[in-house]
Amino acid sequence: MFHRRAVIASLAGLGLAAPSLAQTPAWQNGPIRIIAPFPPGGSVDTITRLLQPRLAAELGVPVVVENRPGASGALGTQAAARAPADGQSWVTVFDTHAVNPFLIPNLGFDTERDFAPIMLIGTAPMIITTHNSRPWQNLREVIAAAREKPDTITYGSIGNGSLSHLTMTLMQNAGGFRVVHVPYRGGGPMSAAAAAGELDMPMATNAGLGGQVGRTLRPLAQTGAKRSALFPDLPTVAEQGLPDIDALAWWGLLAPARVPEAIQRRFHAALLKALAEPELRARMTGPLGIDVVGSTPEEFSAFLRDQMALWGRVVRENNIRPE
Repeated sequence: MFHRRAVIASLAGLGLAAPSLAQTPAWQNGPIRIIAPFPPGGSVDTITRLLQPRLAAELGVPVVVENRPGASGALGTQAAARAPADGQSWVTVFDTHAVNPFLIPNLGFDTERDFAPIMLIGTAPMIITTHNSRPWQNLREVIAAAREKPDTITYGSIGNGSLSHLTMTLMQNAGGFRVVHVPYRGGGPMSAAAAAGELDMPMATNAGLGGQVGRTLRPLAQTGAKRSALFPDLPTVAEQGLPDIDALAWWGLLAPARVPEAIQRRFHAALLKALAEPELRARMTGPLGIDVVGSTPEEFSAFLRDQMALWGRVVRENNIRPE
């Protein structure tokens, strides 16, 4: 996706840039809000709140996180699109941002024209799990059970059209099995249902599952092409008989399209400095299982186009609807 050495070099370069950034005056127009378009407790909310104090310290003004959940992140993102282009409003988006244009009629904004990509913050594989009360020890066993009794095993996601939903759709097509989709309204509600054992297969990133993997939830497989550093012993979906499955969740930050470029650059620099902090990186790569990227705006723009092309095709070919 991105050359890791280039990202590391960018982060390391902040050590040289730090004195000039520190001398920059405080943000001109007062408090900043970052919209988290999902409920509290999910991964978007968690990542945004990890960045919040560090951005406030760097920019010299209060930073407020505003949860505006609904429509797979589209409602809060729409609020950001309609905000004044003064650098006071930003939005943290999830992978659903690249899917919603193909899923939701009358979205209320143009995904490409109405936003300026600032940074791809990080990526992570989704973890397919099962509650400890269920019998399966790996994905192969679940697939065998689902083939024997189609449409009896449930799996949970953060909503219709979410990356978990689309990835499981591809898996079912490739593996010839059928399971029942149970969508929730965000990572927080899905994580609570997973803890209660309401689902056979909760499916989300480690961050979205609220730290339950290896505790209340038994991991069965991960959806990336390679094993993640956090779960080096957990096989990928491809390793368990379903080739060509490579799906990564991601988190990024956008600005309203007409925010002046100088403001965008300064906010990007503040984000990059926050991601360079060892404590923050440890929390993101450790408990959350996120591979920190810290892209340039141009890299994030290209990444978004690729994601929209890929998942838009999956939505169309499988006739997936928002409800």
